[in-house]
Amino acid sequence: MKSLLCSILVSSVLSSSAALAGEKVVSAWDGISENLMQTYIVDEGLKQLGYDVAEPVQLQIQLAYVAMAKGDATFFAASAEPLHDQYIKENGGEAVLSRLGHISADNIQGYLIDKKTADATGIKYIEDLKDPEKAKLFDIDGNGKADLYGCEPGWGCELIIEHHLDAYGLRDTVEEKQGGYFAIIPDAIQRVKDGKPTLYYTWTPLWVSSILQPGKDVVFLNVKKTDLPKGMTADTTVPGLGNLGFPMIQQRIVAATSFVKNNPSAKKFFELVAIPIEDLNAEDLRIYKGENSNEQIKQAGLDWIAKNKTKWDQWIAEAKAAH
Repeated sequence: MKSLLCSILVSSVLSSSAALAGEKVVSAWDGISENLMQTYIVDEGLKQLGYDVAEPVQLQIQLAYVAMAKGDATFFAASAEPLHDQYIKENGGEAVLSRLGHISADNIQGYLIDKKTADATGIKYIEDLKDPEKAKLFDIDGNGKADLYGCEPGWGCELIIEHHLDAYGLRDTVEEKQGGYFAIIPDAIQRVKDGKPTLYYTWTPLWVSSILQPGKDVVFLNVKKTDLPKGMTADTTVPGLGNLGFPMIQQRIVAATSFVKNNPSAKKFFELVAIPIEDLNAEDLRIYKGENSNEQIKQAGLDWIAKNKTKWDQWIAEAKAAH
């Protein structure tokens, strides 16, 4: 695993004010396997544009933004808008970090419960869990509160969940189970399969909703009114699903503004590259089933490029023509 300290070795190259042929580029990666294919896809595009592209540097999400701001990394291909807005603000805003394109647009996130319990109790809103008796159905550790399989600290979604617990008056009846998301969510999946009441948070694209299918195995809970953390405004209503209480996630590329300004071809490519959510969901499911080594994921990225060669070649041509 490469660290932030290792990436400092390339900072002098990345901070160069001139756009040079073969310029060194380093992508930041958050360690989430499900975010690696798009990172490799963007890396490959930059290689075809003539950049010297290093292997992705694995960093915690917050540190990825710090690294880009300091010149120790060039871009991050899994920026979640608006969940990561604070990390851009904390590191100098748009003057330092630029957000470009849409790797994947309009991804949903929210709370779900098993359909069996939803049908039996009529629970439809997260606010319904203010009722201690209803909340107790989802109690796992025996303290009388509903256990919510929540968001990993530092991802941004935990800020909305913690805000909701206060805004909707749920502190006395619901508590968020936090930790490594991919360490705790298999337990939620197994509980649903075992027919036990289960409350969890998830998002798309991700393999969780391929295993627990909304509408069949689980249902999204709604909120009676939108209430987001201070400074965050968004329409949280999703057609066909109701008001989920969370903004849709726009997965975008964030890059060092200095790099973007001096590299119009890379900027144009960042703006163009987009991967259909069904392709990301399919890759995430392959990862869940065991195709999760970096080499396997890199190959999946190359396979995706090959399957979309006409569109890909157009992106590269447009990027090369940018001035």
